[in-house]
Amino acid sequence: MTDLSDTSLDLNNPRHRKRARRELMWGDHGFLRLRFSNRHDLGGGMYRENQPSPERIEMFAKEGIKTVLNLRGTSPKGYYLLEKEACEKHGITLIDFRVYSRDVHSVEVIKGAKALFETLEYPAVMHCKSGADRTGFMGVLYRHFHMGDTLAQALESELNLKKLHVRQGKTGMLDFFFEDYLRYAEENDISFMEWVETVYDPPDVKARFMEHWSGNPITEILRRE
Repeated sequence: MTDLSDTSLDLNNPRHRKRARRELMWGDHGFLRLRFSNRHDLGGGMYRENQPSPERIEMFAKEGIKTVLNLRGTSPKGYYLLEKEACEKHGITLIDFRVYSRDVHSVEVIKGAKALFETLEYPAVMHCKSGADRTGFMGVLYRHFHMGDTLAQALESELNLKKLHVRQGKTGMLDFFFEDYLRYAEENDISFMEWVETVYDPPDVKARFMEHWSGNPITEILRRE
């Protein structure tokens, strides 16, 4: 029996395809997403949800979705290869734009997200693994940059427990980043983008968050993003 542990998956190989499917359903917890997509409408033709299966991507095509924004980045794993294949099959543009659920982001990433929302083709779906944290982070940016919500409104709307975001874990760093701007803006007349470009210091924000983070082992064990 051939050992596939060190072999790149080739979806043209039936055995590799079966392994990719196993990785999607079990290694990536796809079985938990069979009946729950954690889908939410952000307005303006953008939706957010969890990692889509090939079957869901087929449904996207039937709905007229033009773009899938993958916030997990590229991967050699089956979940990504099957997603990429399904998007190509159904004529949907797949954009890989990696962001993080437990870390700060560079100025370039935030500016890149703004540019993405201005140029990608709608209707679109953005997703991470569970549709909770990375999609929440990008959902705040989308609502602020593209829909014109205030940062406070966007934060309240997109990073909350209803959408499975738990701020008590290290994922709370996402909340802390946005709230750091809101605290600064209380005493300074400055837009969010101006703050990002002139005041924001990613290592400093991360260090101050970690100073006060007491830890939440449950959210870190679950690693639902």
